[in-house]
Amino acid sequence: MEKERIRQAYLDYVLRHQQPPASVYLLAQQLGLSEAEFYRYYPGFAAIDRDIWADLGREARRRAEAELVWTQYSAREKLLGYYFTLLELLKHNRSYALLSLSRSLPRVPGLTPPVLDDFRQDFEAFVAEILREGRVSEEVARRPLVQEQYPRLFWQQALFVLGYFAKDESLNFERTDAAVEKAVRLSFDLVAPNTLDSALDLARFLFQSRR
Repeated sequence: MEKERIRQAYLDYVLRHQQPPASVYLLAQQLGLSEAEFYRYYPGFAAIDRDIWADLGREARRRAEAELVWTQYSAREKLLGYYFTLLELLKHNRSYALLSLSRSLPRVPGLTPPVLDDFRQDFEAFVAEILREGRVSEEVARRPLVQEQYPRLFWQQALFVLGYFAKDESLNFERTDAAVEKAVRLSFDLVAPNTLDSALDLARFLFQSRR
Protein backbone atom coordinates (compact mmCIF):
# COMPACT_ATOMS: atom_id res chain seq x y z
CA MET A 1 0.00 0.00 0.00
CA GLU A 2 1.47 3.36 -1.07
CA LYS A 3 0.44 5.17 2.10
CA GLU A 4 2.24 2.61 4.24
CA ARG A 5 5.35 2.86 2.04
CA ILE A 6 5.44 6.62 2.56
CA ARG A 7 4.96 6.32 6.30
CA GLN A 8 7.63 3.63 6.68
CA ALA A 9 10.13 5.58 4.57
CA TYR A 10 9.50 8.67 6.67
CA LEU A 11 9.91 6.71 9.90
CA ASP A 12 13.15 5.12 8.70
CA TYR A 13 14.53 8.52 7.69
CA VAL A 14 13.68 10.10 11.04
CA LEU A 15 15.31 7.26 12.96
CA ARG A 16 18.46 7.38 10.84
CA HIS A 17 18.87 11.16 10.72
CA GLN A 18 17.19 12.22 14.00
CA GLN A 19 15.00 14.67 12.09
CA PRO A 20 12.42 14.70 9.27
CA PRO A 21 13.55 14.99 5.62
CA ALA A 22 14.33 18.52 4.45
CA SER A 23 11.36 18.47 2.07
CA VAL A 24 8.52 16.35 0.75
CA TYR A 25 10.27 16.40 -2.61
CA LEU A 26 13.31 14.55 -1.25
CA LEU A 27 11.27 11.80 0.40
CA ALA A 28 9.01 11.42 -2.63
CA GLN A 29 12.06 11.17 -4.90
CA GLN A 30 13.51 8.45 -2.68
CA LEU A 31 10.29 6.48 -3.15
CA GLY A 32 10.07 7.13 -6.88
CA LEU A 33 6.96 9.26 -6.41
CA SER A 34 6.01 12.77 -7.44
CA GLU A 35 5.12 15.34 -4.80
CA ALA A 36 1.54 15.24 -6.06
CA GLU A 37 1.40 11.51 -5.35
CA PHE A 38 2.71 12.09 -1.82
CA TYR A 39 0.00 14.70 -1.16
CA ARG A 40 -2.68 12.22 -2.13
CA TYR A 41 -1.99 10.49 1.19
CA TYR A 42 -0.57 13.12 3.54
CA PRO A 43 -0.64 16.94 3.60
CA GLY A 44 2.82 16.98 5.18
CA PHE A 45 5.21 15.30 7.59
CA ALA A 46 3.30 16.46 10.68
CA ALA A 47 0.31 14.45 9.47
CA ILE A 48 2.47 11.32 9.29
CA ASP A 49 3.58 11.86 12.88
CA ARG A 50 -0.03 12.24 14.02
CA ASP A 51 -0.95 9.10 12.08
CA ILE A 52 1.83 7.06 13.69
CA TRP A 53 0.81 8.10 17.20
CA ALA A 54 -2.87 7.49 16.52
CA ASP A 55 -2.05 4.00 15.27
CA LEU A 56 -0.01 3.29 18.41
CA GLY A 57 -3.02 4.17 20.53
CA ARG A 58 -5.45 2.16 18.41
CA GLU A 59 -3.16 -0.85 18.37
CA ALA A 60 -2.77 -0.68 22.15
CA ARG A 61 -6.55 -0.69 22.53
CA ARG A 62 -7.00 -3.50 20.00
CA ARG A 63 -4.45 -5.71 21.76
CA ALA A 64 -5.77 -4.95 25.23
CA GLU A 65 -9.36 -5.70 24.22
CA ALA A 66 -8.26 -8.96 22.60
CA GLU A 67 -7.24 -10.37 26.00
CA LEU A 68 -9.62 -13.12 27.09
CA VAL A 69 -10.14 -11.51 30.50
CA TRP A 70 -10.98 -8.07 29.08
CA THR A 71 -14.74 -8.40 29.50
CA GLN A 72 -14.25 -9.39 33.15
CA TYR A 73 -12.13 -6.33 33.94
CA SER A 74 -13.40 -3.41 35.97
CA ALA A 75 -13.10 0.07 34.44
CA ARG A 76 -9.92 0.64 36.44
CA GLU A 77 -8.40 -2.62 35.22
CA LYS A 78 -9.28 -1.81 31.62
CA LEU A 79 -7.43 1.50 31.76
CA LEU A 80 -4.45 -0.20 33.41
CA GLY A 81 -4.48 -2.91 30.75
CA TYR A 82 -4.54 -0.29 28.03
CA TYR A 83 -1.65 1.68 29.53
CA PHE A 84 0.55 -1.36 30.02
CA THR A 85 -0.13 -2.49 26.45
CA LEU A 86 0.65 0.99 25.14
CA LEU A 87 3.90 1.07 27.10
CA GLU A 88 4.96 -2.25 25.58
CA LEU A 89 4.43 -0.77 22.12
CA LEU A 90 6.30 2.39 23.09
CA LYS A 91 9.27 0.38 24.36
CA HIS A 92 9.64 -1.01 20.84
CA ASN A 93 9.31 2.48 19.35
CA ARG A 94 11.03 4.54 22.05
CA SER A 95 13.54 6.25 19.76
CA TYR A 96 10.81 7.56 17.49
CA ALA A 97 8.53 8.47 20.41
CA LEU A 98 11.22 10.57 22.08
CA LEU A 99 12.21 12.28 18.84
CA SER A 100 8.67 13.19 17.84
CA LEU A 101 7.71 14.39 21.32
CA SER A 102 10.89 16.44 21.75
CA ARG A 103 10.15 18.30 18.51
CA SER A 104 6.65 19.28 19.53
CA LEU A 105 6.48 19.55 23.32
CA PRO A 106 4.72 22.79 24.31
CA ARG A 107 6.38 25.20 26.70
CA VAL A 108 3.25 25.34 28.84
CA PRO A 109 2.76 22.12 30.87
CA GLY A 110 -0.54 20.35 30.29
CA LEU A 111 -1.00 21.49 26.70
CA THR A 112 -1.29 18.74 24.13
CA PRO A 113 1.58 18.52 21.63
CA PRO A 114 0.11 18.77 18.09
CA VAL A 115 1.65 15.38 17.27
CA LEU A 116 -0.75 13.78 19.77
CA ASP A 117 -3.98 15.44 18.55
CA ASP A 118 -5.43 12.34 16.86
CA PHE A 119 -4.14 10.06 19.63
CA ARG A 120 -5.90 12.30 22.18
CA GLN A 121 -9.26 12.12 20.42
CA ASP A 122 -9.20 8.33 20.34
CA PHE A 123 -7.99 8.15 23.95
CA GLU A 124 -10.73 10.42 25.26
CA ALA A 125 -13.39 8.43 23.40
CA PHE A 126 -12.00 5.22 24.92
CA VAL A 127 -11.97 6.68 28.44
CA ALA A 128 -15.51 8.01 28.04
CA GLU A 129 -16.62 4.50 27.11
CA ILE A 130 -15.03 2.73 30.07
CA LEU A 131 -16.27 5.43 32.46
CA ARG A 132 -19.83 4.88 31.18
CA GLU A 133 -19.38 1.19 31.93
CA GLY A 134 -18.03 2.17 35.35
CA ARG A 135 -21.13 4.20 36.11
CA VAL A 136 -23.32 1.23 35.22
CA SER A 137 -21.31 -1.03 37.55
CA GLU A 138 -21.27 1.79 40.16
CA GLU A 139 -17.48 1.83 40.14
CA VAL A 140 -17.73 5.44 38.95
CA ALA A 141 -20.01 7.97 40.63
CA ARG A 142 -22.74 9.69 38.65
CA ARG A 143 -21.91 13.40 38.73
CA PRO A 144 -23.87 15.04 35.89
CA LEU A 145 -22.30 18.47 36.34
CA VAL A 146 -18.70 17.30 35.98
CA GLN A 147 -18.55 13.78 34.55
CA GLU A 148 -18.46 14.99 30.93
CA GLN A 149 -15.11 16.62 31.70
CA TYR A 150 -13.53 13.42 32.99
CA PRO A 151 -12.06 12.30 29.63
CA ARG A 152 -10.13 15.59 29.41
CA LEU A 153 -8.82 15.12 32.93
CA PHE A 154 -7.78 11.55 32.17
CA TRP A 155 -5.97 12.88 29.10
CA GLN A 156 -3.82 14.96 31.45
CA GLN A 157 -3.01 11.68 33.17
CA ALA A 158 -1.99 10.19 29.80
CA LEU A 159 0.32 13.16 29.19
CA PHE A 160 1.86 12.54 32.61
CA VAL A 161 2.43 8.87 31.74
CA LEU A 162 4.05 9.72 28.41
CA GLY A 163 6.23 12.38 30.01
CA TYR A 164 7.31 10.01 32.78
CA PHE A 165 8.12 7.29 30.27
CA ALA A 166 10.19 9.73 28.22
CA LYS A 167 12.37 10.54 31.24
CA ASP A 168 12.45 7.09 32.85
CA GLU A 169 15.89 5.46 32.95
CA SER A 170 14.98 2.56 35.25
CA LEU A 171 15.51 -1.05 34.18
CA ASN A 172 12.77 -2.10 31.77
CA PHE A 173 11.00 1.17 32.70
CA GLU A 174 9.77 -0.32 35.97
CA ARG A 175 9.26 3.12 37.48
CA THR A 176 6.86 4.03 34.69
CA ASP A 177 4.84 0.90 35.43
CA ALA A 178 4.67 1.90 39.09
CA ALA A 179 3.73 5.49 38.19
CA VAL A 180 0.90 4.21 35.98
CA GLU A 181 -0.51 2.06 38.77
CA LYS A 182 -0.45 4.94 41.25
CA ALA A 183 -1.90 7.45 38.76
CA VAL A 184 -4.75 5.16 37.75
CA ARG A 185 -5.50 4.26 41.36
CA LEU A 186 -5.71 7.94 42.28
CA SER A 187 -7.90 8.86 39.32
CA PHE A 188 -10.41 6.11 40.04
CA ASP A 189 -10.40 6.94 43.74
CA LEU A 190 -11.45 10.45 42.73
CA VAL A 191 -14.23 9.41 40.35
CA ALA A 192 -15.54 6.59 42.57
CA PRO A 193 -18.50 7.13 44.91
CA ASN A 194 -17.14 8.64 48.12
CA THR A 195 -18.09 10.51 51.27
CA LEU A 196 -18.90 13.70 49.37
CA ASP A 197 -21.33 11.84 47.12
CA SER A 198 -23.00 10.32 50.19
CA ALA A 199 -23.30 13.76 51.80
CA LEU A 200 -24.81 15.27 48.66
CA ASP A 201 -27.22 12.37 48.34
CA LEU A 202 -28.36 12.86 51.93
CA ALA A 203 -28.74 16.62 51.44
CA ARG A 204 -30.77 16.04 48.27
CA PHE A 205 -32.99 13.56 50.10
CA LEU A 206 -33.59 15.92 53.03
CA PHE A 207 -34.35 18.83 50.69
CA GLN A 208 -36.85 16.78 48.69
CA SER A 209 -38.44 15.46 51.89
CA ARG A 210 -39.25 19.01 53.01
CA ARG A 211 -41.19 19.79 49.83
